[in-house]
Amino acid sequence: MTNERAEGVTQSERYLKSLCDKTFLSLWSYPGIYRDQNKTKAGDGKEICDLIVVFENNIIIFSDKDCRFPNSGCLATDWNRWFKRAVYKSAEQAWGAERWIKSFPNRLFLDRSCSQRFPIQIPDPSQARFNLIVVAHNYQKRSQDELGGKGSLMIDSSIQSSQHYASANERCFAIGDIEATRSFVHVLGDQTLDIVLKTVDTVSDFVNYLERKEALLRSSTHVVAFGEEDLLAYYLSNVNQEGRHDFAVWDSDGNTVTPNALFFEEGHWEKFCHSEQRDAQLRADRVSYVWDALIEEHSRHIVSGTHYFRTGSDLGEAETLLRWLAREPRLRRRALSIMYGEFIELAPRNQRATRYVMPIEPGQPHYLFMTLPVDAASNYSNYRRMRRELVEISGVNLKAHHPEARHVVGLATEPGIDNGGRSHDAAYIDLAAYSTEEIAEIAAIASGLEMLSNPTLKGFSVDEYPAVLPRPKNAIRKPNGFGTDKNQTQKPSRGKRKK
Repeated sequence: MTNERAEGVTQSERYLKSLCDKTFLSLWSYPGIYRDQNKTKAGDGKEICDLIVVFENNIIIFSDKDCRFPNSGCLATDWNRWFKRAVYKSAEQAWGAERWIKSFPNRLFLDRSCSQRFPIQIPDPSQARFNLIVVAHNYQKRSQDELGGKGSLMIDSSIQSSQHYASANERCFAIGDIEATRSFVHVLGDQTLDIVLKTVDTVSDFVNYLERKEALLRSSTHVVAFGEEDLLAYYLSNVNQEGRHDFAVWDSDGNTVTPNALFFEEGHWEKFCHSEQRDAQLRADRVSYVWDALIEEHSRHIVSGTHYFRTGSDLGEAETLLRWLAREPRLRRRALSIMYGEFIELAPRNQRATRYVMPIEPGQPHYLFMTLPVDAASNYSNYRRMRRELVEISGVNLKAHHPEARHVVGLATEPGIDNGGRSHDAAYIDLAAYSTEEIAEIAAIASGLEMLSNPTLKGFSVDEYPAVLPRPKNAIRKPNGFGTDKNQTQKPSRGKRKK
C-alpha cells in the first residue's frame, strides 16, 4: 500500500506539514501535490500547491510562500511588492490548484514523476467545498516597527481586489477579499497560522470556522479586526440559535440582526486565552487527544501494511472507517474518549463487555465499544478473529433494537488499563448492506450470546467550557446517551464479511 508523502522543501513548508498532521491527521494531509502537465515527458510533473487536505467533501488548499519583506524606505512601495509576491501570487497558485482539481480530479500525484497517484478519493467537484489558504511570512516585525501592536495582519472586508495595493501607508498590513469574483482566500501569517491550526484543531472545527468567517466577510456587514486571532476569539465565545459557534449578533430581544459594521478590537484573543473558561476547556480537552492517537495508530498500520486485519490493496475501505472517527469535532472527541476510557477501566476482566453510544445529531454513527479478555480463545489469532466477529454481530444486532440505525463504528480492545499491553480492532458496519433475512439471522445468534438482553440506559454530558463560575454566556452543552450490557463470553457460531 503506497502512500509516500513528501516532507516539504522549505523549513516553512515542513512546519506547515507538522501542523496539518496534528490538525487534520496524516491520512488526509499531503504536502507537495503534482499534476501531470506533460503526459509525454516522464518526471515533468508540476506542483499545484504546497499542501492539500481532502476529507469527505472538503478540499483545503494551502499555498505557502516565504518572501522577504523589502525595505526601500517607502512603506507603501514595500508593502505592494511583498503583497504581490507573498499573497497575490500564492492566491493565484491556490486558484490554479482549485481549477485543476475541478477539471481533472483523477490527475493528482504525490511525486514529480507522477508515478504515485493521490491516495484519497477526490469528491465530485460539483459537491466539493473548497477552502483556500495563503500562508504569508516575514511581515510581522515590519508591521510592529511601523504600527506597533502584535504585528498581525488586519482584516478589513471593505478592501477589495486591487485596493490591497497601497498608495499611502494607511492601506498597509490589511487584508480584505483578494478577488471578490473568485473563491475566497484566507491569509494567515506565522503567528496566526499557529493560533488557528492549534485552536480549531479538527477538520470539522477548522472548516466550520473558515466557512463562517467567509460568510461574514462577504456579507453586507463592514468587518474590521486587528487580527485573525481576535476574530477567532469572538467566534469561539459565541454561538448561534442552533448552539453552534458563529459570528451571530443579537438585539436586546434575542433576535439575530445584521449590523452595518462590526469592529473586533485588539486584545480580544488575549482576554479569551487568559480566561478561566478557556483554561478549563484546555484541561478538559487533554483526554480528547486519545481519540486522535487512536486514529493515527490505525492509519500507520494501514499505510505500512502491518494492520492485523488487512482491508485491501489501497486505502479505500480503511479510509472510510477512519473518516467516521476523524470527522468528530474536538468536544465530541472529548466525550467519546472519556466514555471509551472509563468503559475500558471498569470492564470486567473475565467476561465480555459492550457499550453502545447513541448519536445525538443527524449523520452521526452509532458507536459500539467492546472489551474481550485475551483468554476467551485458545490462541491469540483465534482471539482477534473472535473479537472481530463479536463486534460485527453486536453491530448488526443493533438494527433489531434500533431500526433507524444505519452506520455503526465498532472499537474493540482488552479490558483494564493495567493489563500489560493493548491492541485495538476497528470496524465500520453499513447496516444497509444487510438484508432483512441476514439481520434476523444475526439477531438470533446475538440472542444466543445474550447481547442487548438487559441494557441499561444512562446519560452523559460534557460542557465545552466546564464548571467555572460564572459560567460563560452561551456555553455549549451537548448530551450523549449510551446503553451497556455485560455477559459471559461465548464464541459465535459463525463469522460474517468484515466491514
